[in-house]
Amino acid sequence: MAFLLCNCIFVDLRNDQSAGCYLGDFCLNAAMIDGISELLLTPEDMTAVDAAAAASGIDSYSLMERAGAAAAAILLRDFPAALRAAVLCGPGNNGGDGYVAARRLAESGVTVDIFQMGEPERLKGDAARARDSLAPTAAQPLETYQPRNGDVVIDALFGSGLARDVPENVCKVIERVKEALVPVIAVDLPSGVDGRTGAVRGAAFVADRTVTFMTRKPGHLLMPGRELCGELEVFDIGIPARIIRAEKKQQIAENRPERWRHVLPSSGLDTHKYKRGHLVVFSGEESKTGAARMSAMAGLKAGAGLVTIAAPEDALGTNASHLTAIMLHAIGDEVALRDWLRDERLQTFVLGPGFGVGDKARRFVAALAKSHLVLDADGLTSFKDAPDELFSQFAGKPRLVMTPHEGEFGRLFPDIAADVAMGKVEKARAAAARANAAIVYKGADTVIASPDGRAYINTNAPVWLATAGSGDVLAGIIGALLAQGFPVFEAAAAGVYMHGEAGERAGKGLTAEELATHVRPL
Repeated sequence: MAFLLCNCIFVDLRNDQSAGCYLGDFCLNAAMIDGISELLLTPEDMTAVDAAAAASGIDSYSLMERAGAAAAAILLRDFPAALRAAVLCGPGNNGGDGYVAARRLAESGVTVDIFQMGEPERLKGDAARARDSLAPTAAQPLETYQPRNGDVVIDALFGSGLARDVPENVCKVIERVKEALVPVIAVDLPSGVDGRTGAVRGAAFVADRTVTFMTRKPGHLLMPGRELCGELEVFDIGIPARIIRAEKKQQIAENRPERWRHVLPSSGLDTHKYKRGHLVVFSGEESKTGAARMSAMAGLKAGAGLVTIAAPEDALGTNASHLTAIMLHAIGDEVALRDWLRDERLQTFVLGPGFGVGDKARRFVAALAKSHLVLDADGLTSFKDAPDELFSQFAGKPRLVMTPHEGEFGRLFPDIAADVAMGKVEKARAAAARANAAIVYKGADTVIASPDGRAYINTNAPVWLATAGSGDVLAGIIGALLAQGFPVFEAAAAGVYMHGEAGERAGKGLTAEELATHVRPL
């Protein structure tokens, strides 16, 4: 039995004899990895881990042996009917893992053909040792590989350290494998996927299984890398957790409840509605009120003690005809808003859904600059020509959450969006630092970033959340958490997670109105 977490199986590869899938003296033993399974290490961090492990006296070749054995065991376990293992070996340590896998499979009676990239005499260190453990004539040039029925490919070409486009000869092999529809087991990451960003560098394998070691990399969770990995398995090859934790430098993690559960406000017996927070959502004009109502309903379901829709006079009747538990307040202009803000219980606001783009939105934001604010949709677009005007108003302790999709992000941060050297995590972090705000960079791989450098990658959102109005619901959830006292980054991260959970409960075919009813408080 395997332990499944967010489509990742964490497996302990140890020389014990517990239940599992055997390959010689190795066993695929289902277990969590000593508290490090939740970590994400960049390829640079992992290189430092490997160096520190070697410096501590751990035999690096023994780690390669375990990694290669793990890849071989996956083939034996999941593809027992394979007629041939086609092992594609690259010029580095990832290729060394492949040579070990090939030897192990041959020893187990599997028909194996090895296809190597580059000249074998150029291999160094552990990879050369792994290659030398095979017969001198065992490998063929990579370019000669032609997939055939019954093949299973072990992709050990590049791994997570790839930082350039794959060469043309590799692109051709990738294309042949795709056309033949043969299964692929990727070692570390499908070759062609950038381990830092999840981007495809020219071309990439579409893996059925991906086997990585000790921890995942950002490229396993970021799109399109996540989709190309297939089923991801994380194997413990024996590097101590203390070394991994010591070498982890980047504050990047998967967005999970344990990341923000500690800031949940306590609820004593003296709790009342104002202690649970008062959330205000601004409505647009009479013909554009639905988005605000969805935000407001989501905020109420997410645990805010009171929710008020602040609307122009002409929109009061339309809103009133659809509301019961949500209150209404007439706000027509900035003067009325500033007068209302004298009530010190008003601290948290959502502005943008259906509000309208333009000067009114900018003036309202200026009035709210000392409050906690979720800025979404029209509110974001209103600052596309003057983003610095927005950022300058929210200096000091962070109190602004911005929830841009790809287009909105590009309008507010055009230079950051255009930087092809940066991945989504780096872009979100740079934007958060510039804006002094929590950034929710939305998409299939939503990234939540803090001005202090933390970044979480969200993985629990179903594809059917991509529907009109879904973002309005998200804004209301985050607003409710802010109203209850969450810090801005934790409110944003928890809100994104809750949004995904609501989507799962609502199921396929949901509408945004239905989604709001499936929101549950933490």
